[in-house]
Amino acid sequence: MEFACDEHIEVAMDVVVDEYEAAPIIEKLNEADQLSTMCSYCKKPAVYSITK
Repeated sequence: MEFACDEHIEVAMDVVVDEYEAAPIIEKLNEADQLSTMCSYCKKPAVYSITK
């Protein structure tokens, strides 16, 4: 599972597609989760979770 801010959503989608060779499932995190979850590519709060 990858977490991404608005800036890194495309990178995270590419990683999931390359890793699993399937379309990613993208879910927007609720506000409480955004505060406690960091982007996998920088230290900004994550906005999305990306899974296979």
